[in-house]
Amino acid sequence: MLSYVLLVVGFVLLIKGADLLVDGASSIAKRLNVSDLVIGLTVVAFGTSTPELSVNLISSIKGNTGIAVGNVLGSNVANILLILGISSMIYPLSVSKGTVWKEIPFSLLATLVFAILANDRLIDGAGASAIGRSDGLVLLSFFAIFLYYSFSIAKPIEGMAMEIPSDVRSLAGAVIRVLLGLAGLTLGGQWIVGGAMSIALTFGLSEALVGLTIVAIGTSLPELATSAMAAYRRNVEIAVGNVVGSCIFNVLLVLGLSSVIRPLPFDPAANPDIAVLLGASLMLFISMFTLKSRSVDRVEGGLFVFCYVAYMAFLVVREAAIPHVGG
Repeated sequence: MLSYVLLVVGFVLLIKGADLLVDGASSIAKRLNVSDLVIGLTVVAFGTSTPELSVNLISSIKGNTGIAVGNVLGSNVANILLILGISSMIYPLSVSKGTVWKEIPFSLLATLVFAILANDRLIDGAGASAIGRSDGLVLLSFFAIFLYYSFSIAKPIEGMAMEIPSDVRSLAGAVIRVLLGLAGLTLGGQWIVGGAMSIALTFGLSEALVGLTIVAIGTSLPELATSAMAAYRRNVEIAVGNVVGSCIFNVLLVLGLSSVIRPLPFDPAANPDIAVLLGASLMLFISMFTLKSRSVDRVEGGLFVFCYVAYMAFLVVREAAIPHVGG
């Protein structure tokens, strides 16, 4: 019974937290006269990436490095295919020219750099593959470049409509709403994952399968709630910036910090998951030139969600074929 209560209360906190975060972040953008995209790429993306960051840092400190890579790969695939897919089905996501040619390719580049750094065995014939401390410093260096770029474009984007709310809150009030929203997202996400895992295990599902599905989606719930709410409220730049920014944060900051704390062993069996993430990033880039230009419309969003469901089915089949390998 407690599991069901946690699930319901968690969803309430998640939805309210997302509403507060989007409202506060948008107000900050208006007060500071910067674009919603920059706030989405930085403040909102960092906030919604805290579940992945906390999970990976705690795992690295405790020496449980095996889940770190899978956590980031699974979350990023969900970010692009599931979250952008659902958000664009709520409201078509039109983006700026800079997002098409700079932010989305940078996210793709981050994944490619990670794939190269992780595959020591494949590239130079090393005995084992791992993301070492030096690799982590490389990832953090790319993250510093991303932050520098983000703040260099901290101004309203020409040609993008900025919906000015009738009651733009004070900066302090907007920051408080952002903090309250982040707290709601974090707590709500934890309760939903905990409740869902208890219910799933009660029905006899394996921990490995639950981790590959429920936990992967669960750590992406803050991004889902935030981007869906942003799309509903027509803040499309926050919706897109949140997802693209979260993908970049997860690979460069989360994995970078985790590997600096403790080197992360990399299993080449995870390469198909990297390929799926690269494919999803390419799908997002290509969708900018199909149907309506520089936009992810409802049809493309539906295709994204279908591909995510197919990926989940692939994970289930793979887990069933290798029953003794944990997720």
